[in-house]
Amino acid sequence: MRDFELTPRLRLLADWVPPGARLADVGTDHAYLPVWLRLHGRVAFAIACDLREGPLARARETGRIWGADGVDYRLGDGLAAVSPEEADTVVIAGMGGENIAAILSRAPWTAGEGRTLLLQPQTRAETLRAFLAENGYAIRREALVEDRGVIYPVIEAGGGTMSLTLGQLYGGAALLRDPLGDRYIIQKILRLETAVAGLNRSGGGQEKADGLREVITALLSMREEWRRANSQGN
Repeated sequence: MRDFELTPRLRLLADWVPPGARLADVGTDHAYLPVWLRLHGRVAFAIACDLREGPLARARETGRIWGADGVDYRLGDGLAAVSPEEADTVVIAGMGGENIAAILSRAPWTAGEGRTLLLQPQTRAETLRAFLAENGYAIRREALVEDRGVIYPVIEAGGGTMSLTLGQLYGGAALLRDPLGDRYIIQKILRLETAVAGLNRSGGGQEKADGLREVITALLSMREEWRRANSQGN
């Protein structure tokens, strides 16, 4: 069978798509994910959405080159071009956590029963986790994937309720057994320490600096939890 390889980030998302799903891929760009899933018979139907015509044209070309049927290419902002009955699985990947949260906020039907959300924030994952906790979603599982030297979180969520600690907001809701968890937490701590140092040098933003220090303390505790959970003999 003619085929192409997905990046590690997209492959993890593909592995989490429920078999036979009716998929909506938001910000599809080249449509590698929906086309690959259709080529492998993993989804019943896929909608590839993008905000701009340029990426959507690239998406159509991917489908044409690989001969993928069952993919509908749509121009639209977020999920505006998708009706609730068309998709039971929504992928939003490759954008900032605040952008993903904004897209979900405009499509409250995504918190309904029987929906699976697969979310991959490039930045500000804590903003996305906070949005989910505050708006009727629950994180079912979370994993880390390294792609081109960068560690990314991948989140599966659906309708429900949850509460997250400060450490979980920044360090992951369910990553205590993840092999990359320690590196992920350390990277977060180093970035926050750099931000605190910058605030100290500028002589302003003391309240913000205090808030960041609180997050660092929570992440240090979370790192100790990760180390205990992954120590030999556990």
